[in-house]
Amino acid sequence: MSSVPDPTLTAFAGFERIAAGPSAEVVAQLRARADAQTVFVFDDSTGQRLDLDLREDVSAVAEGSASDEQTTRGVGRPKLGVVAREVTLLPRHWDWLSRQPGGASVALRRLIDESRRVHADRDAQRASREAAYRFMSAMGGDLPGFEEAARALFASDGKRFAELVAAWPEDVRAYLQRLAAAAWSSQ
Repeated sequence: MSSVPDPTLTAFAGFERIAAGPSAEVVAQLRARADAQTVFVFDDSTGQRLDLDLREDVSAVAEGSASDEQTTRGVGRPKLGVVAREVTLLPRHWDWLSRQPGGASVALRRLIDESRRVHADRDAQRASREAAYRFMSAMGGDLPGFEEAARALFASDGKRFAELVAAWPEDVRAYLQRLAAAAWSSQ
């Protein structure tokens, strides 16, 4: 069984990057800050803005949520990472799945794994574009050229994108280019 790695985060105060690294390190750095400036924290893998609880003692909150999680456990094999969820298919799909060796679950896992392998590059490009857009919407929505930069991002025009964000604050531009890097991999 593999453990989920600690996500890496990047924090900004205004347009300046003030912390980056594993979440525990970023939280510690943010707790140590003396100023009260608003800080925005982003997940490096998704570009999603996060709201972190920076209180020193959150163990009581964590313990309460852990006990709630245990009482609401659903079906599946949690120790193996198996989670049961509902899938809606047409009758012809269920008929086909029932004829597959190993049953419906094995066939679905095999189809998903094959699709993930075949479309890995396309999926990475899409995820990179979406992460970059999430970040640039949160941090650069009012910056000059935002709309045109967003169009260039989704058109996979890396050169135009770089030109449009060139005048943006250095730390924002550098982080945005990092998030968008995989979006240009087919060029």
